[in-house]
Amino acid sequence: MTGVSEAQLSEWQKAVGREIVEEETLAPLVLCRFARSVGKEDEHDRPPLPHWAFFLPNPLNGEIGPDGHPKRGGFLPDVTLPRRMFAASSIEFPGELDLGASAKQTSRVAELTHKSGRTGDLVFAKVEKRIEQGGELRVREVQTYVYRDAGDPVPMPQPAAEAPDGEAWQPDEVSLFRFSAATCNGHRIHYDYPYTTGVEGYPALIIHGPFTAAKLADLAMRKGDLASFSFRATAPLFLGEPVYLREAADDSVEAVRCDGVTAMQANFSYR
Repeated sequence: MTGVSEAQLSEWQKAVGREIVEEETLAPLVLCRFARSVGKEDEHDRPPLPHWAFFLPNPLNGEIGPDGHPKRGGFLPDVTLPRRMFAASSIEFPGELDLGASAKQTSRVAELTHKSGRTGDLVFAKVEKRIEQGGELRVREVQTYVYRDAGDPVPMPQPAAEAPDGEAWQPDEVSLFRFSAATCNGHRIHYDYPYTTGVEGYPALIIHGPFTAAKLADLAMRKGDLASFSFRATAPLFLGEPVYLREAADDSVEAVRCDGVTAMQANFSYR
């Protein structure tokens, strides 16, 4: 152990097994707003990863932390490492969501582990989410969140001499705002430049990991309906520089930064 003690880790691991059960009617307008935020123009064209439009966080004003996320503690433990982000996910789609009908989501803290890496302490929390309708499982997702030390300031990537292969995607400030709004994501690194650069040490606003994942899922969906989709973020993507979305193999896609670094890799399967 380094900065995280055995006692702290043991206390945080008491959250494993904790559950939250929510019920919601899956409103078509809510899904339409999400679809617009990821670039869909046809209202009849379902967006990638549509379950992310629903069961959104809804904290009271006094329940929001200084980073814009809900305060720590409660469902997930009060991990003291300063940075936290959505790092990876593995999703299965055993059924289709029925719009206009009620659904139940059960969220469970599945695992909490600690590692000491090159950049310092890392704590990983895995949360399993199961969405059911009519007693049938429609979506199962295991999300991985990472808590980490502040670390040194991050430099802006320098473009490679030749642009990477792939479809160029370059969202702007409005795009980031719309995705934050559609997913009720208050994390300030996506809209608050002084906070992002002065507090978290990034050189520019950060493109949401789930936004990038949705674009990659959309690329994969061009050849069929997804039975599964998993992704892992490996480097940050910054506003102001293009991202290149491309197929990497028969069952994988990736997002590459302007400097040639792979920022996200995703695998999928078809129905």
